[in-house]
Amino acid sequence: MTTTPTSDYMGFVGVTTGSSSIMKVFPLWADILGLPTRTLIGHDLPMDASPEQYVALVEQIRDDPQHRGALVTTHKMNVYASASDLFDELDPFAVSCSEISSIAKRGSRLSGRAKDPITVDLALKDFLPADYFATTGSEVVILGAGGSGTALSWALAEREDAPTKITVTARDDEKLEHLREVHRQHGTREGLIEYVRTETPADAAALVAAAPRGSLIVNATGLGKDRPGSPLPDDVVFPEGAYVWEFNYRGTLEFLHQARAQEDARDLHVIDGWRYFIHGWSQVVADVFELELTPEIVERLADAAEAAR
Repeated sequence: MTTTPTSDYMGFVGVTTGSSSIMKVFPLWADILGLPTRTLIGHDLPMDASPEQYVALVEQIRDDPQHRGALVTTHKMNVYASASDLFDELDPFAVSCSEISSIAKRGSRLSGRAKDPITVDLALKDFLPADYFATTGSEVVILGAGGSGTALSWALAEREDAPTKITVTARDDEKLEHLREVHRQHGTREGLIEYVRTETPADAAALVAAAPRGSLIVNATGLGKDRPGSPLPDDVVFPEGAYVWEFNYRGTLEFLHQARAQEDARDLHVIDGWRYFIHGWSQVVADVFELELTPEIVERLADAAEAAR
């Protein structure tokens, strides 16, 4: 973990935080928002971090009076599983989705929130028309049942024009069962979501190829960012006219390259994770520093971030 600075700061819990654009963007945002600090400190933990490491990190955030709070990326489900009992407040999304993506302080109380269902919905609305599924009858294939995949399936189920079918994949049954329980507790319409175990990239490719024209295909696995690779093989065939959404904006981005290779031939709409990044960070910064964001302020933040991309 990084040495604690001598003045107030915000934290960033991830795997390779130093390579994130937010390290250049945060000081710019601090000036725009009038934050009390321009300092962002990365807390890097390995993918296989132990429960004790998560507990120690949350205790550090809680006990350091100069630590204002933190955004959690890859580790948000493990932070909840290992350290949720250290929090005085957890929002309904955090409890239902078993994840914490925003750690904030409210006086002496430690608050944990799951912002992904909100931020992923904001990012989705940036590129997909509000009546898209109602007018096209298209489906959704979400590759990955972790925190981001769970959040997207939640947001899609809440849309007024919910898709006719949402397929979520994972390499193991445990994540799928967790996701199924999340939707059962939430009261998601029975039959809307199909939970599919895909043991190989070829299994996932078969689901993608079978999706109807114009479907939304999403990489929510983390592959291509935290570790190299794609959930799909290079010979995958995307549905014609599909929206192909890569949640990542940095890394090796194999999934994004696969989609762009077919962009013209298959008439694809290819979207990377940049706007998801903008919404994800701006929502957590607002939570940590107790700010209200308007669409106009978010666009100012996006413009500032673009220069540092």
